[in-house]
Amino acid sequence: MKILMINKFYYLRGGTERYIFELSKILENHGHSVIPFSMQDEKNIKSKFDQYFIKKVNLEKFNLINILKFFYNYDAIKKLKKLIKNEKPDIAHLHNIAHQISPAIIKILKKNNIPIIQTLHDYKLICPNYKLYSNNQICEQCLNNKYYNCFFKKCMHNSWTKSFLAMIEAYLNNKILKYYDLVDLFIAPSQFMKNIYIKFGLKESKIKVIYNFINNLNIIEEKNCKENYILYFGRLSSEKGINILIKAIKKINFNIKLKIVGIGPEYKNLKILIKKLNLQNKIELIGAKYDKDLIKIIKCAKAIIIPSIWYENMPLAAIEAIAINKTVIASNIGGIPEIIKNNINGLLFESENENDLVQKINYYFKNPKLEKIFYKNNKIIFKNNFSNSNVDKIELIYNMLLNKIIR
Repeated sequence: MKILMINKFYYLRGGTERYIFELSKILENHGHSVIPFSMQDEKNIKSKFDQYFIKKVNLEKFNLINILKFFYNYDAIKKLKKLIKNEKPDIAHLHNIAHQISPAIIKILKKNNIPIIQTLHDYKLICPNYKLYSNNQICEQCLNNKYYNCFFKKCMHNSWTKSFLAMIEAYLNNKILKYYDLVDLFIAPSQFMKNIYIKFGLKESKIKVIYNFINNLNIIEEKNCKENYILYFGRLSSEKGINILIKAIKKINFNIKLKIVGIGPEYKNLKILIKKLNLQNKIELIGAKYDKDLIKIIKCAKAIIIPSIWYENMPLAAIEAIAINKTVIASNIGGIPEIIKNNINGLLFESENENDLVQKINYYFKNPKLEKIFYKNNKIIFKNNFSNSNVDKIELIYNMLLNKIIR
């Protein structure tokens, strides 16, 4: 089977790209041919198909040409037509395509009778700013196609202009051109995300839940762990609730440090907060770490903290942590409770409640028997929910689409 894998980035930018690369690798090991379609970038992984990649769209250059590409990227249409003609893919699997590639490509795929599946990595199809989170709080005000709220709340980077464009884009794609109606089936990586999309109007028959997965992580414990620390790793942005974790560290009365691994727009603000609370000796901002370097830091951590305050979908950080048999202490929001079961394989605390987070951290470290209990249950939960077997479920959907069972 020739599988067209479409995403706007083709380098390890975040969880979406990691998922795509791992999925593609396993599919190729299963005998399929995976054809990437993406955007040119100096950071890209090399591909024999990069001749079809579209010209880089730098959204930091806010000009008329880039604005037009929001709605219709002619370069993407032209390159995709050429790819389809030359490579003749059997099926298209879409991921994040908004803005740089534009959903106009969906119509080209449909005209060529190529079955279309899309994995929902965020809330872009129902929320102009991707997150269902605005002005430092969860927001569902675009429910029932009320996308004008994006403009009036300045949801896109606190900008009137960008919020206006995002509003127009949502109305155009969802109400006028209805590109996403042409997608045959959506994959939601959590039951929570499926429920949200149904709430916003997507037909239940068009969306299936398949959890994200981690591919063959080495879960042997690190032998040379000398430091005593808990860990946050991931993007440093306001919706991740890292400021709540930092404030919680101030209230913990035993000797434990916090390491923060990652980069993002909140880096400077977090650094200022750490200094303000006089926590320079207890908190270390490490920056970005990848692959083996990151795995080593995770393995040596006493616990992983995920303090999100937005509707997390299916965070790879949590899946990766339980794959390495690490205790996760996380907020009870979004899809997180589908990964972390309270007092079974980790601990959940009330989102945005730093005192509850402090209590959960104290509870875990005062009860050392919990580590063995969580370790045992992590192995079972990971095997049953987040292993490579999830790729088999995706292959089954491919075959069903090709045989027009779903369509």
